Amino acid sequence: MNNPKREIKSFFYGQYFSDGLRMSVGILVPSLVMMQLGNFSMGLTMSLGALCICTVDGPGPISHKRNAMAAGNLCMLAVAVITGFARFNVYTLGAEITIFSFLFSMFTVYGNRAASIGTSALLIMILMMDKAVPLPQLPAFCATLVGGGLWYMAFSLVFVGLRPYRAAQQVLGENVADIARFLRIKADFYSGNVDIDANYRKLVLQQIQVSNHQDAVREILFKSRLIVKESTPASRVIVLTFIDLVDMFEQIMATHYDYNYIREKFENTGILKDIADFLHHVADDLDNIGYSILANDRPEKLSNLELRLEQLKLKIDAVGTDDKETSNLVLKKILINLRDLSKSISNIYKYYHSKASDSLVQNPTDVEYSKFVTHQDYAPHIFTDNLTFNSGAFKHALRVAIVCLVGFITAKNVSLGGHSYWVLLTIIVILKPGFSLSKQRNYQRLIGTMAGGVIGILILNFVPDKTAQFVFLIVFMIGTYSFLRLNYIVAVIFTTPYVLILFKFLGLGLINVAQERIIDTLIGSGIAFIGSYTLFPTWEFEQINETLRSVIRANVNYLKKISESISGKAVEITEYKLARKDVYVNSANLSAAFERMTSEPKSKQRSIKDIHKFVVLNHILASYTANIASALIRLGQLRPHTDMLKLVKRSIAVLTEIEKKLSGESTEKISTPPKTAETTKPEIPSVPLTADDLLMKEQLGFINKITVDIAKITDNILK
Repeated sequence: MNNPKREIKSFFYGQYFSDGLRMSVGILVPSLVMMQLGNFSMGLTMSLGALCICTVDGPGPISHKRNAMAAGNLCMLAVAVITGFARFNVYTLGAEITIFSFLFSMFTVYGNRAASIGTSALLIMILMMDKAVPLPQLPAFCATLVGGGLWYMAFSLVFVGLRPYRAAQQVLGENVADIARFLRIKADFYSGNVDIDANYRKLVLQQIQVSNHQDAVREILFKSRLIVKESTPASRVIVLTFIDLVDMFEQIMATHYDYNYIREKFENTGILKDIADFLHHVADDLDNIGYSILANDRPEKLSNLELRLEQLKLKIDAVGTDDKETSNLVLKKILINLRDLSKSISNIYKYYHSKASDSLVQNPTDVEYSKFVTHQDYAPHIFTDNLTFNSGAFKHALRVAIVCLVGFITAKNVSLGGHSYWVLLTIIVILKPGFSLSKQRNYQRLIGTMAGGVIGILILNFVPDKTAQFVFLIVFMIGTYSFLRLNYIVAVIFTTPYVLILFKFLGLGLINVAQERIIDTLIGSGIAFIGSYTLFPTWEFEQINETLRSVIRANVNYLKKISESISGKAVEITEYKLARKDVYVNSANLSAAFERMTSEPKSKQRSIKDIHKFVVLNHILASYTANIASALIRLGQLRPHTDMLKLVKRSIAVLTEIEKKLSGESTEKISTPPKTAETTKPEIPSVPLTADDLLMKEQLGFINKITVDIAKITDNILK
């Protein structure tokens, strides 16, 4: 369901526009207020402090935002004072740039939020290096700067505190839309004219997006005592919706089968088109729910999914009469998954229209929820442990330090006008730990600066009215911060005219400033690109084995839960969900690593085709495992089944051997599943297999085959 009007509204309801609006207001207000009070210079300094602290204002629990912005203000004060003294001597300033570039780039070892504090500190250093502040005025200037930072911190916390659930609603609504897009891609597998391999590529890319947004929701929900512990209807509905959403994503992952076989067997019957149509209807409902959550409204049902399910069941029953029992069971299994999807959709609708949420969760606690989020350790030894060339963070920090020093020397020796700090600013923004992301940022910044420069010059030449120019300034400013995390090239296109109009208001020459910005951006981009390629580059093939190991380890853990359940042991649902989350997160990390690898130079792409096959096979393995886990949860504790237990243990043995090979502990090739330890144990009495058991046994056999295929691909990767 493509609705451009709704998509535009969703953007304005979403977190990115909300963040952009908050940041823009927080930066603008000090300047506007102080201008009215007759001290515009002080207002600009406060706005500069607010600008630096807004980079720390990322999504997450309010307590984390508060702590990060407080730390950001302390770093800003220290860096501002040191830079104020260092700038009087070119050698001390060069030394400061080198040392601070390394130090604050190392903050990445403590996660994204700490890295943003480092970026904020580097930003104030760069903006102050050409700031002519006399020494007697330096303390007052730095105090004013931090005053702006504290103003922004207070404003942001109040802004978020007035609507404590809004951020969670926005991320949740966007996650619902992500899953709807994922479901539409899954539906395409049932279409005969869609290339299966190409569709897998789209699927794993979308899985990265789903995983990132789910992590963002977990971060806000399960690390926020307010939302998890409060028993208000709003908090319960948000938590319950997300729990159902994660379960629904597993159900969507579980609707995977041998699509080549299914197309060959059932394409002429028309049933595959009916399945795809139903999935699209479910996706429409998800889009509707996501939009309503973003709009802070109650979602209304779009269609009668139960009736559509009954019609689909009749068609499946009719199709299965001439086929083998197992083939018919595959379609019925798909129907079960679709029915579970429909129930999840119905549950979410009920949460918003009845007291259902009250009866389901009366006293939510964070005991279980805390297991689903990672907790960042800020111990000092993490920093020192990474001071080695085996650490990607260390190599990145060293690269940034050297490139910034080169950029500083270049800026001082090439006549670029009075704003040569743009060279360093470009370098800081472009240089990222991985080559592929640095390359992407480089390209986006160049294109965005050129396009934005043209837009800015056209506006200032053909829109002479000051009020209209100020309106454009605000629009471009909001656009810059709204798209900064959503679409970087669009953010840069907004940034350049915003800066040009701002400098025009400050009385600086239009053409000169535009030329300087473009030239400085070209120089900074060139230096950053050369540095990212030649100075301790981190290529994906160097760390892909560890990424593959993490995925295999997660799959082994997931299969062990299934093995325990099949052997008759009771497995808690939470254990399944934790194992599932681990598989999905590591699979998304693998997919992201593969995508980064495809952006690197051809000479640095090792075994790219085999890694792509590994990604696809891993996705299929995770799907089949999720399918079986879902069935085991639904059926409850089973009686032990010898044959099924042997199959799953063989798969675990193969994956364990793969993990050893990836770590260098084993060089033995696997062509057939190794003998496992259960052959020496007493035989479990055989019991008659039900229809569900037969299908599960068939799926376990297929998992066995996939693990052997993964082993063969791994051998090729390790050659």
